[in-house]
Amino acid sequence: MRLTPRDVTFNPRTLISRLPFRARLAVSFAGLFLLVGSALLASVVALARYGTAQKVQGMAIAHVDAPFDGAPYGPTTPAQSAVGTNAASGEALVQKIDQTVQAVQNTALREMVLWSGVALVVLAVVAGVLGWRLAGRALRPVAAITGAARQISQENLHQRLSLTGPDDELHRLADTFDTMLDRLEKSFESQRRFVANASHELKTPLAVQRTCLQVGFADPLPGDLADVRDDVLAANYEAERLINALLLLARSDRGLDETEPVDLAATARIVAAESTPLASKNKVRVSLDADANAPLVVPGDPVLVRHLLTNLTRNAIQYNRPGGRVRIRLDTAAATATVTNTGPIVAPEKIPDLFEPFRRHGPDRTATAGHGLGLSIARSIAEAHGAELTARAGEEGGLVLTVRFAP
Repeated sequence: MRLTPRDVTFNPRTLISRLPFRARLAVSFAGLFLLVGSALLASVVALARYGTAQKVQGMAIAHVDAPFDGAPYGPTTPAQSAVGTNAASGEALVQKIDQTVQAVQNTALREMVLWSGVALVVLAVVAGVLGWRLAGRALRPVAAITGAARQISQENLHQRLSLTGPDDELHRLADTFDTMLDRLEKSFESQRRFVANASHELKTPLAVQRTCLQVGFADPLPGDLADVRDDVLAANYEAERLINALLLLARSDRGLDETEPVDLAATARIVAAESTPLASKNKVRVSLDADANAPLVVPGDPVLVRHLLTNLTRNAIQYNRPGGRVRIRLDTAAATATVTNTGPIVAPEKIPDLFEPFRRHGPDRTATAGHGLGLSIARSIAEAHGAELTARAGEEGGLVLTVRFAP
C-alpha cells in the first residue's frame, strides 16, 4: 500500500480520538494539569522577576541618595578630592553589585523555571496516572452496565440491571435501559404467542380438510379427480408442515426450561437414516463421520437437537445437485457438528440472508420444496442451547454449516 503525505501527517487530535474513553480522560486530566501548571509557573516567574527588579532598584536609589561628607560648593581641597575619588569608586562598586545581583537574579529565575518545568512534567504524568485510576472508578458502573447488557439476550430478556445508588446520570441510563428491556420482552412474548396461537388455530381446519378429502374422495375415483385429490392432499400436507415448522420455531425461541445429556453421534445416525428416502429421491449420497470411541455429549433438549441436525441435513440435501453428497462430521475435541454439501455456488454476501425466515438461495418463494424456515429454525435451536451456528461457502459450491456447542 502506498502512503500519501496526508497519511503520514501527525495529527494529535486524530490520535487522541482513537484512544479508549478512559485513556482520553486520563490524557485530558494530565493535559489540564500541565496547562494550569504552566500558566501558574509563568505567572510566578513574571511576578518574581518584577518583584526582584523593584527590590534591586530600591536598593540602588537608597544608595545614591545617601549624603556624603564633602562641601557641595567652593574650591576643593585635597581631602575633598579624596572624597570625590571615593565617591567614584563607590559608584563603580554599586554598578558591579547591580550586575552581580542581576546575574544572580537571572540565574535563580532560570534554575527555578528549569526545575519547576521538570517537576511540572513529572506531576503531569502522576496526574495522568491518577486520572486513569479515577476514570476507572468513575466508569465502573458503566462497565457493570455493559457486562449485564451483554449477558441479556432474547432468551433472558427478563433480567434487569436494577442499578442502585444516587439518582444521577448513570442511574437514569440504567433505568432507561431497563424500560427498553421491558418493551422488548413484551414485544417478543407477543410475537411468540401470536405464532403459537395462529399455528394451533390453523392446524385444526387443515386436519378437518384432510379428513374430508380422504373420506369424501375415497377410491374408486375417475383419473382426473384422483389427481386433483392428490394435489389438494399434497398442498394440505405442505401447509401442515409449514405450521409445524412455525410451532417449532416458536418453541425454540422460548428457550430451554430443562436440559439433559444428548448424544450427538446417536442423534446424527438417526437423522442420517431418516434422510435416506429424501437423499435417494434427490440422488444425493449422505455420509456420517463420527468417532464411536469418543461420543460427543452436550446438554440440551433431545427433540430440539434432533430437529437441528434434521433441518441442516434436509437443507443440504434439497439444495444440492444430482449426484452430489452431504457429509455430517462430528468433532468431539472441538464440540462441533458440521454439515457440508455440494450444492450450487453461494455468494458470501448472500449467506446471512439464508438465516432469515422464508429466505432461500434464489428467488424468494419460488422453490418447489421447503418453506425457507430450515436454517432459521436451526439457528434458533442453536441459540437456545447456547451454541453458535455459522455458515460459509464451500470451495466447490454449497455450504459448510458448523454448530459449535459450548464446552
